Amino acid sequence: MGQITRSRRAQIRREATALRMRGQRNGWPAERIVTAIRTTCPEVLPLEAWRLALGWSRARTVAKVGELYLADGLQPTALSEAMLCRYEHGQDRPGPEYTVMFARAYGAHPDQLGLHAHVQRCCAASPTPLTVVVTVGEDESSDEREDPMQRRTLIKAVGLSVPLHLLLNLEDALAAPAEVGRTASLAEIQQRLRTARSQFDVSALTPLLGGFPAMLAAALDTAERADTPAGWAMLAGCYNLATDTLNKVGRKETARITADRGVLYAQRSMDPVAMAASARAMGMMLRTSGRHAAATKVVERAADTLDVMGLRTASQMGMYLRLMCTSAYTKSQAGDEEEAFARLAEAERVAARLAALTGKPEAGPFTRMYRMNIHYSLGDPKAALGVGQELRPDMYPTPERQGRLHTDLARAWWLDGRAEETVSALRAALAVAPSEVRDRPKIREIADALTAKHPRVTGVRELATALA
Repeated sequence: MGQITRSRRAQIRREATALRMRGQRNGWPAERIVTAIRTTCPEVLPLEAWRLALGWSRARTVAKVGELYLADGLQPTALSEAMLCRYEHGQDRPGPEYTVMFARAYGAHPDQLGLHAHVQRCCAASPTPLTVVVTVGEDESSDEREDPMQRRTLIKAVGLSVPLHLLLNLEDALAAPAEVGRTASLAEIQQRLRTARSQFDVSALTPLLGGFPAMLAAALDTAERADTPAGWAMLAGCYNLATDTLNKVGRKETARITADRGVLYAQRSMDPVAMAASARAMGMMLRTSGRHAAATKVVERAADTLDVMGLRTASQMGMYLRLMCTSAYTKSQAGDEEEAFARLAEAERVAARLAALTGKPEAGPFTRMYRMNIHYSLGDPKAALGVGQELRPDMYPTPERQGRLHTDLARAWWLDGRAEETVSALRAALAVAPSEVRDRPKIREIADALTAKHPRVTGVRELATALA
């Protein structure tokens, strides 16, 4: 970056902060903020511009890179703020391992950070653009060479299509809610929640996650001012949707926070359906952490409350059968086949009642998808496929559900050792709901494994290209 005076560096920081705040107010993506910073401050190199666009200190970047190493089961290396400063100012270049870690931390591609040429030689040997094989050997001069055993590790590159900074912004907003520009009415918040649910239904996860900080802050402000059951139920619904979305993209710890808040605000509403919806979200998060007994208790307590009310309305029936499906799947995860299918049978009974009441058949296919997944969870892919192959995408009303049908079939095919059928199911999911493959970590792992282990199977190359 050349010789820049201390006063000019301070001016750059001020200008970058102003541009970042302006961009965030206007909903700009990080890439646009980076461009604005580099246009206004041409001395700034891309690596530093991305950090400034996200509003991070160097200390936060160093800490985040350390977290990524730990998440990969590795000991953090000796990255320091001084090293990062040298990289940002062009006085030194990060090695390929740090290049990948910076890209993951910032939710960017290496070439957006101005580091593509440096990492390209590692990518060239990789069988798929979804991973980067990094070898640290005797000839490496990078700062990462800390292990005398000359470790060889496989580091996942930026796999998900959801920009990482959106997830970090949401996590920051849960710690310190975003400022509310103006007060909104309950009707306005309810409309925003409907819009967000529509985004979930079409698997538009990037705009959905990007909108959560502002929506949650506005919903909290509105609920506190109104202090009505409807306001608190609406706020709980916002947090439940955030839980479902974060769980889908594998952000489990953050999803547990939103689930806790959903339960808290639903209790303030005293609305049994809202309380049941939040209990379902909490039960799902308890299940994913292996706490099956606690998950069952939370979910079935809410189901019992609805059952005592007589299940007189469509909303009560719909929520009850969802709770029974969640409980059934939890039991299957715990290996309790008999209780899993007993609860599913109860859900199917209520689904038939709901279809008769509303004249809509969606509840039946919903429970049958759970039947397929329970077989899968119990380790019986052939039984799962026997159920799943009777289901059709047109049985489901939203692209998200249609995509889930395809990915659930893909899981069963993969467990059954059928690579070609797995590829076909994943490509079908990509056609209707790309995020169901790109942004769900466990499904993405199957796609990556197909590319690495079965490169000659029909359709694998097209699948890898679609996910690149």
